[in-house]
Amino acid sequence: MNEAAGAGPLLVIIGPPGAGKTKVGKRVARALGVEFVDTDKRIVALHGPIADIFAEHGEPHFRAIEREQVAAALTTGGIVSLGGGAILDPRTQAELHDRRVALLTMNESAVASRIEGEKRPLLASGGVAAWKALLEQRRPIYEALADRTFDSSDRPMRDVADDVVAWLTEEGLR
Repeated sequence: MNEAAGAGPLLVIIGPPGAGKTKVGKRVARALGVEFVDTDKRIVALHGPIADIFAEHGEPHFRAIEREQVAAALTTGGIVSLGGGAILDPRTQAELHDRRVALLTMNESAVASRIEGEKRPLLASGGVAAWKALLEQRRPIYEALADRTFDSSDRPMRDVADDVVAWLTEEGLR
């Protein structure tokens, strides 16, 4: 199990698109009375919609912006939620090695309703099939980085968040 670093977030949440990282992260932060940082939200606030960044500048440009925001977020306290692909960067992987990391997962049947109508550039043309391909590509990295995995497939996000808070409490971090 990874040990939480002395400085930085109490918990980093990773997982595929649509797994509920933002919703769970907000609830966990609220329950613990700590700050919540969503790196995708920070990117949108500073640079505009992610789909527009992809369309106008391409994925490499987006990943460079994302990397900057991840590096900044990992210096903050509280709960940090990373975009689904942020873990692809080797520097991010190295930085997460000594952090407490929760992986949110979900099954294929749950993903359709969560990604329908959303502007996720890497899923735009392929829907569930594209999501499944992304997950298969990223799964080894997600699993290698995670200290604990929580399935959000058929459960209310509040219940998933309660499980994360219970885990952190068991770890003596509450």
